[in-house]
Amino acid sequence: MEATKPGVGRSATETRPWGSYTVLDETENFKVKRIEVLPEKRLSYQQHARRAEHWFVVRGTAKVTLNGSNFLVKTGEAVDIPAGTAHRVENSDTSETLVFIETQTGDYFGEDDIIRFEDDFGRAVS
Repeated sequence: MEATKPGVGRSATETRPWGSYTVLDETENFKVKRIEVLPEKRLSYQQHARRAEHWFVVRGTAKVTLNGSNFLVKTGEAVDIPAGTAHRVENSDTSETLVFIETQTGDYFGEDDIIRFEDDFGRAVS
C-alpha cells in the first residue's frame, strides 16, 4: 500500500482565477483533486505529456473540449482525457459552481507538465 505524501489533504486548497482545487490524495502513481469552477469561467485549453485525467462531475454541467470537439458532461457522468489530448473544462452556468473530481494517473504531476494553447487569465501560452 502506498503512503500519502505528508501534508497533503483536505486543507491543501489552491485558489485560481477560475475557482479552486483541493488535493484529496496523492501518491507517486496518482493524484486526486476536488475542482470547483466558478460560474461563466473556464480553465486554459491545455495538454499534458506525462499524465492522463479522469473527470467525474458531482455538481453542475461541464462543457468539455477534447482536441477541438465540444460536449457536455452532466452530474453523475465522467470523461477520460488521455495523456497528450488537448482539453478544457468550462462552466457555462450563470449561477451554479461546477464541481468535479479529477483523478490524474501517470508518472509525473508537476505544474510544468502543462502546455497551454489558450488562457483567459494571461498565463503563459506555449
